[in-house]
Amino acid sequence: MADAVKKKPVGKTLIFGLLSAILYYLLISKQDLYMPYFSKDGIYALLIIATAFIFSYVHGNFTDYFWKVLGIEPKKKRERR
Repeated sequence: MADAVKKKPVGKTLIFGLLSAILYYLLISKQDLYMPYFSKDGIYALLIIATAFIFSYVHGNFTDYFWKVLGIEPKKKRERR
């Protein structure tokens, strides 16, 4: 039997890479839009936390798919006998 060939997630890699680049671009170039809110007290602190979660999700998915496209995946654990 032929081994099943895994399809590489090139499309998802490009999408999440582009989203990641856009997020970093906006973070660096548009600071005057969001900094007044990020520097306030109270409930506004949740904006910083939400931003961190969004960056973590998008960049984490990009990194995961990037390594899969390159063919680098974690070792599978062997079962104990």
